[in-house]
Amino acid sequence: MGGAGVLVVTGPGLVVDPDLIRETAEPEFAALGVAGRCAVAAGPESLRDLLTGAGQDDRLALVVLPGPDPSARRLAHEPGPHADRTVWYDPVRTGPLGVAPGGTHLAGRGVWGLVWAVRHAVHRMRHPARRVGYGTDPDQWGELRVPDQAARPVPVAVLVHGGFWRSIWGADLLDALAIDLVGRGVATWNLEYRRPDRYGWAATTADLADGLAALATVTGVPPLDIDRVAVIGHSAGGQLALRAAADSGRVALAVSLAGVLDLAEAERRWIGTGAVAAALGGTQAELPGLYAAADPLSRLPLGIPQLVVQGRDDDPDLVDIGRRYARAARAAGDEVTHLEQPGDHFSVIDPTSAIWQATATELTRRLARQAS
Repeated sequence: MGGAGVLVVTGPGLVVDPDLIRETAEPEFAALGVAGRCAVAAGPESLRDLLTGAGQDDRLALVVLPGPDPSARRLAHEPGPHADRTVWYDPVRTGPLGVAPGGTHLAGRGVWGLVWAVRHAVHRMRHPARRVGYGTDPDQWGELRVPDQAARPVPVAVLVHGGFWRSIWGADLLDALAIDLVGRGVATWNLEYRRPDRYGWAATTADLADGLAALATVTGVPPLDIDRVAVIGHSAGGQLALRAAADSGRVALAVSLAGVLDLAEAERRWIGTGAVAAALGGTQAELPGLYAAADPLSRLPLGIPQLVVQGRDDDPDLVDIGRRYARAARAAGDEVTHLEQPGDHFSVIDPTSAIWQATATELTRRLARQAS
């Protein structure tokens, strides 16, 4: 990205203190090693002028918080040289905001979500991905990144984001892992999928299966080695990843990063303030068959090598679930490595953390072994 930077623009009428926007964004600029600044648009025309000016610098990533003004929000639809470098971010929950081709929209994560929007904008500029749809819905796609100058077919990591199965969270959560793995010689297929809070549990399950199957039709340079596929899921995505891997039967390794691997107990403990029951549409007592099909613990043995990773400083319920799941999987005859080290819920998806470094080393070792 060289001398490029990030411009964070606050639109008219946004109900957030402008100083807090700056105080939130500036540490992230420093952490990412980019020059950044914040600007406030007094009205829609001022916002348009800022977008037009940014379009003249192809090294500038934009994060735009448009606010509630309809005229300002309509600017997200307008094409221009800035469009594919722009992340539109709403701190409040909204419906989908149609954006010009190449742009993205995140919403509903509060002020802290600005951190993720800045990261997403920078990652997209530094390490562009090829987005490929596997269905007709706007949430049915994967982003492909491949290593440079690989001479032979490369293994693939399918990434499944978490977020308690809620639509405010998306595939951008795993941008940094995708980039790190590509640097280690592993192609990445970062999946977006329809979340159950908007589409229902059946749609989510179907999308994971379809997104995984779509790998066979995705072409890359270098080509993808679909006999060396690891499915990696974080948090709620850990449950989805292990379930999809078990359903597929054509996966070399399934990896859970702080995954919710015992749905019945997670529902009884009200993890995520009822996230499990909300996602599946009821409690385990009400929907025993649905839980049995979805729950990795109930599905044992999966018949697939597994890597269960858990930060010791995470929610104690997740630490407990990880330990009990690993013991049960081994007892059922599965090949399981349980990696528990210091770290919190997000350390396991932070490429700079010790626990991710250990995870990536084990992952690449396993995939290399599959090739031998």
